[in-house]
Amino acid sequence: MADYLSNLYPWIKSIHIMAVMSWMAGLFYLPRVMVYHVERTTTGDILDQTFQVMEFKLLKVIMNPAMIVTWVFGVLLAVTPGIVDWSETWPWVKALSVIAMTWFHIWLARRRRIFEQGENTLSGKQYRLMNEVPTVLMVFIVFAVVVKF
Repeated sequence: MADYLSNLYPWIKSIHIMAVMSWMAGLFYLPRVMVYHVERTTTGDILDQTFQVMEFKLLKVIMNPAMIVTWVFGVLLAVTPGIVDWSETWPWVKALSVIAMTWFHIWLARRRRIFEQGENTLSGKQYRLMNEVPTVLMVFIVFAVVVKF
């Protein structure tokens, strides 16, 4: 199995990077859509329904599959011999950041359901603030992987 993973390493890494890019695009965009949703609609109006469709499709069609592929190929990278030295700090920083990003993804999915139920209580300003979460986590992940601090 080790030789198999090592031989496939460039393919695994390529797929992982593409999945991360797709996932991050959704993590950046969905909170922004929610800002407009809360600021431009009234519960039940046609624009509210339009935003709900956009949020649902972004989450279910793009973000969820991208997150799953990111995790699967990330784990494959982590178990490929010679790629990750768990005695160093950087893989732990990355792992904790990815777990935090997954938590944020789940939080967004819950917020989408709250919009769907017509029970949103957060403001556009709060969603704008939450929009910074994936950026901060991305910075930690990229520096951890590239600089290996």
